[in-house]
Amino acid sequence: MTSPAFAQDAGQTQAPATTPPAEQKAATLESVIVTAQKRTENLQKVPVSIQVLGTEKLEELHVKNFDDYVKYLPSVAYQTFGPGFAQIYMRGVASGGDGNHSGSLPSVGVYLDEQPVTTIQGPLDIHMYDIARVEALAGPQGTLYGASAEAGALRIITNKPDPSGYAANYSVGTNAVDGGGVGYTAEGMVNIPISTNSAIRLVGWHEHDAGYIDNTVGTRTFPTSGITVSNAKNCASTPLLECTGLARNNYNDADITGARAALKINLNDDWSISPTVMGQRSVVNGNFAFDPAIGDLEINHFYPEKTTDRWWQAAMTVEGKIGIFDVTYSGAFLRRSTDEHNDYSDYSFWYDTLYGYGAYLYDNSGNLINPSQYIPGLDRYTKKSHELRIASPADERLRLVAGVFWERQLHDIQQEYKVNNLADSLSTPGWPNTLWLTKQVRIDRDEAVFGELSYDLIPETLTATVGGRYFRSNNSLGGYFGFSSGFFPGSSYGEAGCISPEPFHGAPCLDFDKSVKETGSLGKVNLTWQITPSKMVYVTRSEGFRPGGINRRGTLPPYKADFLTNYEAGWKTTWLDNRLSFNGSVFSQDWKDFQFSILGANGLTEIKNANQARINGLESELNWAATYNLQLGAGLAFYDAKLTANYCGFTDANGTPVTDCPAPEAPKGTQLPVTPRLKGNLLARYTFDIGDKEAFLQAAAVHVGERQSDLRLYERSLLGTLDAYTTLDLSAGIRKDRWAVDVYLNNVFDTRAQINKYTECAEAVCAAHNVVPQYPNGQVYTVTNQPRTIGIRFTQDF
Repeated sequence: MTSPAFAQDAGQTQAPATTPPAEQKAATLESVIVTAQKRTENLQKVPVSIQVLGTEKLEELHVKNFDDYVKYLPSVAYQTFGPGFAQIYMRGVASGGDGNHSGSLPSVGVYLDEQPVTTIQGPLDIHMYDIARVEALAGPQGTLYGASAEAGALRIITNKPDPSGYAANYSVGTNAVDGGGVGYTAEGMVNIPISTNSAIRLVGWHEHDAGYIDNTVGTRTFPTSGITVSNAKNCASTPLLECTGLARNNYNDADITGARAALKINLNDDWSISPTVMGQRSVVNGNFAFDPAIGDLEINHFYPEKTTDRWWQAAMTVEGKIGIFDVTYSGAFLRRSTDEHNDYSDYSFWYDTLYGYGAYLYDNSGNLINPSQYIPGLDRYTKKSHELRIASPADERLRLVAGVFWERQLHDIQQEYKVNNLADSLSTPGWPNTLWLTKQVRIDRDEAVFGELSYDLIPETLTATVGGRYFRSNNSLGGYFGFSSGFFPGSSYGEAGCISPEPFHGAPCLDFDKSVKETGSLGKVNLTWQITPSKMVYVTRSEGFRPGGINRRGTLPPYKADFLTNYEAGWKTTWLDNRLSFNGSVFSQDWKDFQFSILGANGLTEIKNANQARINGLESELNWAATYNLQLGAGLAFYDAKLTANYCGFTDANGTPVTDCPAPEAPKGTQLPVTPRLKGNLLARYTFDIGDKEAFLQAAAVHVGERQSDLRLYERSLLGTLDAYTTLDLSAGIRKDRWAVDVYLNNVFDTRAQINKYTECAEAVCAAHNVVPQYPNGQVYTVTNQPRTIGIRFTQDF
């Protein structure tokens, strides 16, 4: 279900001036303009399943970040470990476990205007202010969007500079989290005409998100050495007691600061140029998961946990005409860096408890030491993309959209698995106290030629479309991973497995260097019948793919591309003199040799091609302008996502999944993880007059059904299911002229949603049952939503 898409016209660049209540008497739905098919079109005329949240709806729902808007997109499911680290899935195309440093490329692409902004660790978590709309394109979008859109695409469209007049806006607000801290937001925008044909738009924001997870006082004793670690602030260290002093309440607060500067110059009636620079810095403390064995919204962690996520993007769009063709060039350069510090002592504790891991760790004097690991990590991304396309006139009987695309993403990976006081002989050479070092460079390249051709078999009634994309990908990974030769002299990787004597980016050597190249083509066929000007049905067969790649553990074979084929029938209808819209689709998707990630030996992600799956589903949305002052929205998404072949857990020598095995890890018919069978939302907004002011009341409810935590049955039994949940948000406000005040109460019933469950090492180890009395079901973390939050916001337009 989606909230009503009372969106803004594509040419509208700022919030409209307030209309006097006396003029707001027409009960009607506004037209929704989208650019999903690389053209400017009315949503009701586009034969694609699209959900849209426009400017007004984003503001009305108090959308500030990814978590806020994705819950109103029923085709989208996700896992997350915190801001900026979400893995997005659409239409049930989810195997779970993606998102590691050298994991699979995402199956859903996220775009900021024309440019892709998806990285391996997740898309940019952009602060949602001064945004024109969010478009969610469900199903394979392979022909127009390529490898980044196997299962769908999310497009965030910003408001553009407007030479027609000056405009400005600011908003300030504060909120309090039940049992947590206090947050606040300040944001502002100014649109300044420079001349009759140019303007600049400046946007800035700062947001402080209150914490609500408590890092409670606790201790942990390692059985091999007898050493205890405490996080209490008043702790005094002894030879058998190490004190870290990191316990505190409201542990997971965050500060986000960013800005955007956009310029638009209309060179003449046909050509324009639009450069944009945008950047954001997020400093996120603590952990966004809690440990149910410790308590509700509580954990016991002992080493620093903090992420600094910085990114900036410079983009350029040039639009014009050559003859009858519209020409668009879009290019962008993105740089993202994340500095992470993670507590990894769970891994040390469970391996010490089960396997005596601590007996192998000592200092330079040969004494056993505290075996706790912690991870400083650096990830550096650079992403370049270019697209050049042409489009023939939209009012011609034969229409064409065609172009070329090029993208290169470089990912510089550095992770140090550190143990304090570790002997020099056990440390990676040149990296003191580093038991394990990952120092790798990954490069993903994508080149493509694409096009879609539409022809009106019967003018204004029956249209046929064919599309295709020829692609070429080249993905490589190389570097150093592993232990020193002093710790693991017989290893085939790390220092003992060097294939070159030369240092690699500061690491001892290069111990593997691999690449995988793939070429292929994708197709799309669509037939659309415009029954009446307000009612349309369509059928589509479309394809999507995701490139293969190299495993972070370089001794494993590469994994191959996976492909998704979609068969869909949909409808888009408007009724009651444009007061009611009812859209929807039914579909069946075949997912071939899908990539599946697991935590393997040493806690490293391993990717293999699994077998086949089929996802059948239904999506629908209903928007109703019941009266001139009552707007209602409802919708539904239902998915039946299952394996159609056994998952045995291994492949043959060619990387082809094996299906014939006596005890499959997930037999045929197993439900795919992460995606619920049912997801939906309801939205009602009632406006009324109080004297010369306009007031409103609003309610928004979201339901997410039960989900599975893992594809494999045994691991699923250790982690448990992700329970169904329903949340309710309420808000009310008043507006006069150009100012407005509104209050809101989110998560009214303080529902504890289970968004993700995970362990810090292989589930069979960290989730081992009945090994530690404190953890009868193992140590499994739950990522949850923000508790009940009350807030107030003031907004003023100029």
